[in-house]
Parts: sequence; C-alpha cells; structure tokens
Amino acid sequence: MKRLVTAVSLLAMTSLPAVADPVKIGMITTLSGPPGYLGEQIRDGFQLAVDQESGKLGGVEVEVVVEDDGLKPGNGLQIADKFMNEEGIKLITGIVFSNVAGAAVPEIVDNGAIYISPNAGPSGLAGASCNKNYFVVSWQNDALHEATGVAAKKLGYKTAVALAPNYQAGKDAIAGFKREFGGEVTELYTALDQTDFAPEMAQIRAAAPDVVFQFHPGGLGITFLKQYQQAGLLGEIPMVLSEPSLDSVILGAVGDAAIGIKGTTHWAADFDNAASKDMVAAWVAKYPDRPITTYAQQGYETARLIASAFATTGGVDDMDALQAALKAAKFDSTRGSFAFGSNQHPVQDWFLTEIVADANGKPQIKTLEKLREAAGDIYAAECKM
Repeated sequence: MKRLVTAVSLLAMTSLPAVADPVKIGMITTLSGPPGYLGEQIRDGFQLAVDQESGKLGGVEVEVVVEDDGLKPGNGLQIADKFMNEEGIKLITGIVFSNVAGAAVPEIVDNGAIYISPNAGPSGLAGASCNKNYFVVSWQNDALHEATGVAAKKLGYKTAVALAPNYQAGKDAIAGFKREFGGEVTELYTALDQTDFAPEMAQIRAAAPDVVFQFHPGGLGITFLKQYQQAGLLGEIPMVLSEPSLDSVILGAVGDAAIGIKGTTHWAADFDNAASKDMVAAWVAKYPDRPITTYAQQGYETARLIASAFATTGGVDDMDALQAALKAAKFDSTRGSFAFGSNQHPVQDWFLTEIVADANGKPQIKTLEKLREAAGDIYAAECKM
C-alpha cells in the first residue's frame, strides 16, 4: 500500500504545472544625496505600475532589483555587470543621469540585454551609436530643452543667459535651448555638485539678459532657485525653465517665490486623459504626503511599456520578440500622444506651463498650451539599425 501511495503521489506531482520564477528587472538609479529623490520617484512610479497588477507586468510576475549608483558612472557600470553576470538579468532600467548612462548603457546593450531609460537621453546614444536594445521613454536630452527655446522665443525674449552643469546632459540642454531660441545666448557651465552660485548670479546681473534659462535637476535646482531669489534676481530677470528645473519637489522647497515662472513639459499632473488621471489618483492614494513629479510619471510609463511587451512575449525568453514588442509601444500613455522614432526615442507633444498658486496659495504647475506636436529629435536621422 505504501508503494502505491508513493506512485500516486509522484503522478500527481508530475501533472502539476511548473511555477515560473519571477522575471527579474534590474534598476540602476540615484537614491542618495541631494538628487536622491529623483531616483526614488522613478523607482516608486515604476513600482506603482507593478502594484496595480499585483506584482505583475503584462500578466508576468516580476521582481524589481534596485541598487543605488550614487551618481557615479563607475558604480553604474559595476551594478550593470553584476545584474547581467551574477543575477542573469536581461532587462535593465532606472538611470537618472547621463554620465552614468554613458558608462553603463553600452555595456548593457553590447552584452545582449535591453536597457529602457526612464530619464537620461544623452545625444551620444541617440544618433550613430543607437542600438536596437536601447529605448528611451522620457525624451532625448536636446529635445527636452528645445521646447524651452521655443517657449522663450514665443514669449518675445531676444537675449538669454543659459546655465547648466558641465556634463553631457548639461551640454545637451544648452545646445537644445539655443537651437530653437535663435537669439543671443551667453553660456555658463556649473559643477555637478555645486552649492554656491554667487559667481553665476553676478554674471547674470552684469549680462542683464531678457531671460534666464537654467537646467539644474534635483537638489541643484532647489539651491539655484533659492539663491536666485536671495540675489534679488527672481523679480528682476524672468526665467523660462525645462521640467527638471521646476518639478513639484523643487516648487515645495522654493515656495511662492516660484509663482509666475514659465516652463515647458511633456507631462503635468493636470493632464486631462484617463491614463494620467488613473496614475495620479493611484499615486496620491499610496503617497498622500509626496508630490508626484515627471520622474515618477516616467518610471510609471517605463513599467507600462514593459507590461505591453510582456503581454505579447510572456517574458524575456525571446529577446528579439521582446525588442519588437517594446518598439510597438502599445500602451495608453499618460502624456497622451506617444510613439518611438526610428532611434527608439519618443515622438511626443510639448507644452508651455506656468507656476500658479493653488487654493491654499502653494505653487503648482499649470498647463497653458501646446508648443510642439509629434516632435522627435535631430539625432534620429543619424541612427541606422
């Protein structure tokens, strides 16, 4: 009888369906220091989409493995190697800063893994160095700031001082702004870890431009805007800013002094479409004390893109099929119109914004009008896949 029970038990076991391990998704992001909240927003926006599917994306169970790069390119590269070679991860995302992306992304795609950027979109990876396994959900760096150049020109400004940190994204920022602004521009480059902008304030005052454009994300943006206000320049020389310099966390830190500043964005929390409203409501329910930023939106949309691909491929076993499914981008975007260009960077709309006071007198981002429609980036023509 004992032998019979054993045989029946074995038969039952062999008839049970195999339980697949969760698909691991590696996330390399910046979680420490003044810019750490940028990575937190990307991580939590991504996880929000996973939570909405009860731990799955596109019906596939996933495990998100997160590590902090500390804004150091070498760390980003080491984490990428660890993910791929020690943990067998084939799908990676999360990088905030372009210098980290420049170090890690080539290693990732050269090893046959897929990288999907929720933020950094450096010019060097958008043109001749494009790769079929490299996708950018947010924007190409230049295109992000071209929209601000369009806005400054539309507002009638003729001269500008443009400031940005002296690294790839900063160089792309000023190049993009100048390309569409068309007026006279004085360029000033700052350090990526700078805390005292007094010399730049003096240079701005001496130049007396019509407008100031500055790209300083995260803690840099908070510090710059506070010192701009303290120098008495905020009410003297207007600013037109791109979205990384004017996110909701920066607004909370600067306060009502930011009211009246014009900016540009690809998405804002007041967007009137179902996908955006659902995301914002889910964020507010989970994080009632934390403002939502474009970084969270980009992390969320990265996850929704992956979900749309997994719904077709069932996971990462067929990387060619996954690449094709990602490129199709069959998901409802919170920004409304979204598609990938030939270099797998976004083709999307851009909007003029203004910082206004809400019912409690606190600054918030208000969308005013569309500035650019279905805009891609200038590097796509150089991409040959």
